[in-house]
Amino acid sequence: MSELAVTAIKVLYLALLWLFILSVVSVIRSDLFGHTVPQPGPADEPQPLEEPARAKKSRRGKKGEPHKLTIVQGPQTGLSASLSDGVVLIGRGADCQLILDDDYVSTRHARLVAADAGPYVEDLGSTNGTYVNGQRITAPTSVSLVDSIRIGKTVLKLEV
Repeated sequence: MSELAVTAIKVLYLALLWLFILSVVSVIRSDLFGHTVPQPGPADEPQPLEEPARAKKSRRGKKGEPHKLTIVQGPQTGLSASLSDGVVLIGRGADCQLILDDDYVSTRHARLVAADAGPYVEDLGSTNGTYVNGQRITAPTSVSLVDSIRIGKTVLKLEV
């Protein structure tokens, strides 16, 4: 083999070796520091959560229907929120109707909707989950006066 061919093979081998090393460094860098996320511009504002259809307000509540959500166990026992608006947002955020001071509660944790077919509770993608009668819920779940709702270390119940 000529000296020129051996030199060309050496240079090609070194180039491939450097490409491999640079790709490994790139993978390690992305694992350590993550991928860069483009900053949202004015047109890329985050979309608000979809609001459920509000229940029609009746002048007189039906007898036996729940009218408020009350904390029955936890550091804020006795605090309640009215179901008159049809939706009660529960969490630690200032935009919630029922603000829970609990380390295990997300900013927008769950919502209770007073629908015509009966009230239901829905988890809003919280980290620690929402529980109805001790069972973690993953979809909107109907609740009644006898059901208990646990969010973090706080237990809530519907009341007439």
